Amino acid sequence: MASAKSSQAVEVAQWSDRLLRWQLVHGRHDLPWQNTRDPYRVWLSEIMLQQTQVTTVREYYARFLQRFPDVATLAAAPLDDVLALWSGLGYYSRARNLHACAQKVMVLHGGAFPRDAATLQELPGIGRSTAAAIASICFGERVAILDGNVKRVLTRALGFDGDLAQVAQERALWKLAQELLPRDDLNQNMPRYTQAVMDMGATVCLPRKPSCLMCPVADLCVACGEGRPEAYPVKTRKLKRTAQSLWLLWAQTRDGAVWLRQRPASGGADDALKSVWAGLHCLELFDSFESVQAAVPARWHEGLQELPVFKHVLTHKDLHLHPVHVALPASLKLSEQGHWHAADAWPALGLPAPIRKLLEQQV
Repeated sequence: MASAKSSQAVEVAQWSDRLLRWQLVHGRHDLPWQNTRDPYRVWLSEIMLQQTQVTTVREYYARFLQRFPDVATLAAAPLDDVLALWSGLGYYSRARNLHACAQKVMVLHGGAFPRDAATLQELPGIGRSTAAAIASICFGERVAILDGNVKRVLTRALGFDGDLAQVAQERALWKLAQELLPRDDLNQNMPRYTQAVMDMGATVCLPRKPSCLMCPVADLCVACGEGRPEAYPVKTRKLKRTAQSLWLLWAQTRDGAVWLRQRPASGGADDALKSVWAGLHCLELFDSFESVQAAVPARWHEGLQELPVFKHVLTHKDLHLHPVHVALPASLKLSEQGHWHAADAWPALGLPAPIRKLLEQQV
């Protein structure tokens, strides 16, 4: 069983008090989703920040709020509009869950987000840590978050050496995280504490070369005392990276219309992408150049132009994309599921980032 070497040494009140004071002076206060207790804005930021850098999220967050200023507007919008605005942010299941969650909030909760983490967690796309972030920041609930940054902060401080690839060990860390929360003036302290542990992981307790000299709890930190903070957290299971080659048929008319096919909402089983691009509009995908040729009538084969291959990196897969451009008449249909989209129409569709980047080029 894992040990938390400092579970006795870290005095709970001292831990939380130091983090609260540090956050007030040294924490981040200029992010557009801070200084608010509006659950819609906090929820939106939490979903966008999952596996995405703050610098990237800033721009998307502002555009989303401009287009969807509240949960009712988002719920009423077509999914295509949401996916189009999300295009380029990646992990598109987040956008689909975002839309589904907004609709559930309207239907099940009268347009008001639930005030407790347990009920929030029942909504689409809201996991335990995200639910806790919303409940603690917006409603002062005494409930712990445990995202990647916070896991790093707590395992180092506590000297928690359990393998977080094991469910039992992660459950043990959740318990310790809960014990370290403030106990007084929760309406004020819980939002600040939650922000403090996130800020610590983002600005001080970094994965490599943490700034231990700037840390307000360095003297309480087991990993710092051991002189090996980068040994934590422990997580042994690593998903094996794979690679896949796909040929993209970029069919275009003389006036710039592009042939696109909307992928099934469930992702479909036609290729190993599964749900990655589910619901998005995409070029026709093939597993070889010969398959591309077979999809295009023979009289236009001479016009098939193979463009430079480029790589698109997903979380655990490298996609090697082979674009093949061809000019075709608008009267030709390449499949029953696809459609021609005019030059001034396709940019507003939900497109995978590499497809959008490709279509924005000039051939």
